[in-house]
Amino acid sequence: MKNIKVIVATHKKYQMPTDPMYLPVQVGSEGKEDLGYQRDNEGENISQLNPAFCELTGLYWAWKNLNADYIGLAHYRRHFKGKQHDKDPFKEVLTQAEASVLFDKTDIILTKKRKYYIETIHDHYAHTMYPEPLDEAGKILEEKYPEYKPYFDKHMQERSQHAFNMFIMKKDKFDEYCTWLFDILFELTKRFEDADYSAFHARYPGRVSERL
Repeated sequence: MKNIKVIVATHKKYQMPTDPMYLPVQVGSEGKEDLGYQRDNEGENISQLNPAFCELTGLYWAWKNLNADYIGLAHYRRHFKGKQHDKDPFKEVLTQAEASVLFDKTDIILTKKRKYYIETIHDHYAHTMYPEPLDEAGKILEEKYPEYKPYFDKHMQERSQHAFNMFIMKKDKFDEYCTWLFDILFELTKRFEDADYSAFHARYPGRVSERL
C-alpha cells in the first residue's frame, strides 16, 4: 500500500475519518487552545496567517513538515468519497487502499468539478468577494509564470471548477504546486497589505487559491 497522508484541516473538535491515511491538523493554532490534533504552528509554518490564508496554513505546514510519498488536503466537513455506500457518511470516505489503487493510474486526485451554470468563475468570485485581488493574481501570473496566463484567462470565463482546495498529489507534483501557489499568494498579499478589508474580505488569499 502506498504511503499517503491527507491532512484534514479543522479549527474545532469534530468527527474524523478513522483510516490511517488521514491526519487532522488544527489550522490557525498559533495562540489557540490545543484541540489534541497536529498543530500547524510547529516546525516551519505560517499559522499566524490563518485569518487570511484559511486552510492553506495547514497545506503549508504539510508541505514543509510532512513526509509521505503522496500528500493531500481535505476538510473536517468535506471529504473525498470512496466506493462504500452507507448511511453514515464517514464510512463512505475514501480509504488509503482505494487511493493506492487510483494512484496506480494517476499522480493527482481531485474533487469532481463544481458547476455554476449561470455565471462564470470570475463573476461567481466577484459576486462574493472584491475582484481586485483575483485580477491582480492574473497580473502576477503574467509577470512570474506567463505560460499559465492564457489558461487563467480561459478559466475565468468557464463555469465549473475543482473547488475547496481539495486534492491528493504525488510528492514531486505537490512540491511543484506549493512552490508555485505560495510564490503567487505571498506576492499578492504584499500588494494588498494596505487594503482596508473586513475580516471576511481579508480571506482573499484562500479564496483566490481555489481559482488558481
